[in-house]
Amino acid sequence: MSFSENPLYVLGVLCLMVVLSIYAAKTTIGKKLGAALLVILFTALIANIGVIPSASDSIPLYDAIFTYVAPISIFYLLLGVNLRSIRTAGAPMIVLFLIGSLATTLGFLISWVIVSPQDILGDDGRVLAGMLTGTYTGGSVNFNAVALEYDFQEKGILYAGTIAVDNVVTTLWIIITLAIPTMLRRFWIDKKIGVPKRSNESGNGASMSLQSLSWLLFLGIGAFVITEWFTQLFPAIPSIITLSTIGILLAQSRFVSRLQGAHALGLYLVFLFLAVIGAYCELSSVVALKEIGITLLLFASLGVLIHGILVIVLGGLVYRDWEMIAIVSQANIGGGTTAIALAETFDRKELIVPAIMVGTLGNALGTYLGFLVVYLL
Repeated sequence: MSFSENPLYVLGVLCLMVVLSIYAAKTTIGKKLGAALLVILFTALIANIGVIPSASDSIPLYDAIFTYVAPISIFYLLLGVNLRSIRTAGAPMIVLFLIGSLATTLGFLISWVIVSPQDILGDDGRVLAGMLTGTYTGGSVNFNAVALEYDFQEKGILYAGTIAVDNVVTTLWIIITLAIPTMLRRFWIDKKIGVPKRSNESGNGASMSLQSLSWLLFLGIGAFVITEWFTQLFPAIPSIITLSTIGILLAQSRFVSRLQGAHALGLYLVFLFLAVIGAYCELSSVVALKEIGITLLLFASLGVLIHGILVIVLGGLVYRDWEMIAIVSQANIGGGTTAIALAETFDRKELIVPAIMVGTLGNALGTYLGFLVVYLL
């Protein structure tokens, strides 16, 4: 194992990227971008120049962050949840997510006509279109469900190339959705749905004491262990639903709600997760595929772009809450965890649980829409 793959070294670099992003976000330019976007950009840069491993030579540390850190970060953020605001924001989020799922399907059907990936990929293009529709509705589970049905995973280089393109497009879309509210407000003033009144009762945003840190670490790890045990007993129930439910129930306890620093700890872990997302944005893997890679990138990018345009237009006509629309679009394209990162960045804590809800809904819909696209093409 080379030094650049040493997990402590890589973790140290990821932590440094978070530190730099937080400080950079306080500058004049950085305030417009935000720490979440900056940590993705900084890590993508150093991963592409070889300072830390990227997607093609992924290390176990990255998998650990996806498997453990990301869900536990959601748990901590849920400890300050406001149930009344969820009731207000939940229905609009679901409606917008269904619009987004339809927009993804239409986006790839239109992109198929414009880019004509079948000219380069042949019959594999149909399967690939279904895989991308699935993953940009629900996630990697749907991506692989379509791939397995057609033995696409056996096409080693093409399968790996599609994953590389997916990583690049997902990262780019996170950057775009972070900027959507600011850009659109210049032309079309929006309204925020379900924004609760601020309260100082909870200790989740306060400085953290040793006692609070001890309790938070215990609760986070304990909740994750219970979730894994429960998932083994009831595998049909998504683990994120179980973990979220535990977090919401604990949040209603006066003792837990007064623990200091849960929000800061959860947000820091989200930034670590986003740093790995940045590391997975590997442009060299796309370039290495030459004509196939460029075709895949154009096809996926155009499909997602059309999704974005449709969601903005239709969502603007229905609700016109640009932050909510950006979060829902990110739930489609990047999944529930990146959608939650956007909710935190926009300081829309009332949208965290609805983001988890629509992320799970995407897992349920994605495979069906993926197979529908394969059938239609």
